[in-house]
Amino acid sequence: MSELVSYTNDDGIGIITIDNPPVNASSQPVRQALAAILASMKQAGDVKAVLLRCAGRTFMAGADIREFDGADIPLPDPNEIHALLESLPVPAIAVLHGTVLGGGLELALACHYRVALRSTRLGMPEVTLGLLPGAGGTQRLPRLIGVSEALDMIATGKAVSADRALRMGLLDDVFDADLDAQALAFARLAAHKDVAARVLRYRSFDLEQGEALVLEKWLERLPPEDKGGRGSRACVLAIKMAAELPFDEGLEFERRSFLKCKASTESKALRHAFFSEREASRIPNLPDDLMLRPMTSVGIVGAGTMGVGIAMSFANAGMPVILQDLSAETLARATEAIRTTYGAAVDKGRISAQDAESRRGLVRTATDDMQLAQCDLIIEAAFESLGIKQRIFERLGKIAKPGAILASNTSSLDVNKLADASGRPADVLGMHFFSPANIMRLLEVVRADLTAPDVLATVMRLAKRIGKVPVVSGVCFGFIGNRMLEGYLREAEFLILEGASPAFIDEALEDFGMAMGPCRMIDMAGVDVAAKVVIEQKKANILPEDPTYRVVVQALHDAGRFGQKTACGYYRYEGRKPVEDTDVTPIFVELARVHGIQRRTDITAREVVQRCLYPLIAEGYRILEEGIAYRPGDIDVVWLSGYGFPAYRGGPMFYAQTLGEAELAGRIASYAETRGNLFGYWTVPESLQRARR
Repeated sequence: MSELVSYTNDDGIGIITIDNPPVNASSQPVRQALAAILASMKQAGDVKAVLLRCAGRTFMAGADIREFDGADIPLPDPNEIHALLESLPVPAIAVLHGTVLGGGLELALACHYRVALRSTRLGMPEVTLGLLPGAGGTQRLPRLIGVSEALDMIATGKAVSADRALRMGLLDDVFDADLDAQALAFARLAAHKDVAARVLRYRSFDLEQGEALVLEKWLERLPPEDKGGRGSRACVLAIKMAAELPFDEGLEFERRSFLKCKASTESKALRHAFFSEREASRIPNLPDDLMLRPMTSVGIVGAGTMGVGIAMSFANAGMPVILQDLSAETLARATEAIRTTYGAAVDKGRISAQDAESRRGLVRTATDDMQLAQCDLIIEAAFESLGIKQRIFERLGKIAKPGAILASNTSSLDVNKLADASGRPADVLGMHFFSPANIMRLLEVVRADLTAPDVLATVMRLAKRIGKVPVVSGVCFGFIGNRMLEGYLREAEFLILEGASPAFIDEALEDFGMAMGPCRMIDMAGVDVAAKVVIEQKKANILPEDPTYRVVVQALHDAGRFGQKTACGYYRYEGRKPVEDTDVTPIFVELARVHGIQRRTDITAREVVQRCLYPLIAEGYRILEEGIAYRPGDIDVVWLSGYGFPAYRGGPMFYAQTLGEAELAGRIASYAETRGNLFGYWTVPESLQRARR
């Protein structure tokens, strides 16, 4: 026995307990201890049944992903453990609670029976890391629950509830309480049963004609291997092999596929994203015993689209919210928007009518800002104007109770100036939500120069509570995401002036993997909103003295083409469907003529991708040089969670590594030579320049 795995005998029922906090991951030491105990039990004549359980808050929640970085998984192989479980002459019962995921569920499938608390969730999320289950999951699960249900779990990574798992046949019983006692009673009943028919490796499994068609349709829907489909395709093919090969050969096929996927750039990128998201919430140099500020009530200034979305984010987490606006009419629209949104969620079966009513009840409105005076957190979500926001913070600094945190939802403005206006700068930071705020996961938490450590730590913890992915940014115009976006949008506009159509640009970048091309993105967010950002940049004197800089979005704004909201922007819109619009081309041609830009017809998709993404990545290097972001992974999390960067490429900074920093620096320098570099658009960042030396 070891400290990680223990064994006791309760009147003939052997109880194996894994205790490897925090999530009982299947690490090498755990497997070694399990193997030793299971091997010794084959000769234990006093054992009538075996319970396999885990201490703490969950049954095994998967493998130790850090082990995936090596050429192979350290021995003993999980399949050895599973074979030992299957070969036990007495029933082995997996006792499940918490989140039973990946290798944890594969371990449970090797047992003869599976019982669980009703609150348990079960899944095989390996595909979200560009992998397939590598320890028999693709071979045992379809034998137990059938092809369609197994595909739905393995190829999507979706978890299922214990109740659904029971209906599917994945579980043999579900308990509401007293898991250990009821599992022990279940084991005593099972002790007299023959286990041979319960061993999944011996269960016959053939594809019916309809199931074969289901597999083919899955493969048709999945993206190509080089576009993020390697892991999901491997999942489907391994399930297919479960029917076509003997069990042991199917296991070998699964393992070979797992190792190939593990070594792929796709899986490395997705694993990088997984660890980066966890790391992003860790703030360097904060003491572990730092006391957080109480956080029980939230006030929001401004009941526009962002204010409404932010209010719902907190209501969804069960927190009371006061939504304040000077306009009673605006508040009435906000109340109706909240009612409509929750009503739609009920209609789609996402929440119950009772949940919708409860969440609506957590949001109350007020025209008097004094109603916010006792809130623990007040978030300003007003119009993106520095002057307006400064006046709001001056007022909040006077009315908010001592110790309250004051936050701005600004997407780009100087949080230090807002902190100064408040008269209590230690209490102030930025909370940049992304639209729609009740759906988008990313939250940029902007630390101002004088933000108190406990304020930063409190908001980072709060972000998790409301289901957001928080990333800390320093103060600069646009913070991390929007600052990097500038080079991306700038080059997209230059390409338009040179002759590329919005559709061509969008298609090139969407083929690269971006969720939405830049022109469609601006049309959706609002051309007027994008143009006003440029106007604010001009006011702040941070734009280059380049008369061609972002002239396209300003011209569209002047023409009243605000995007989807006016049914025309870069595109013409039929409902929400973008349609190429020849009426916009003369605007681009005239802008090119006025600014002396030569139109051409030889622009390629490769040029579009490089010219839009390389400046974006270069800005990421500068952000790291300036200390605006703590880590390269933080930048990747921002772009993966908030801007639709393809996860299978790992984020812009990880993508730079796959390109090779020396190659990237050389390509940027070559654009400086061919396009000129009067305004520093193609200057290689110093930290990237070192890669060429």
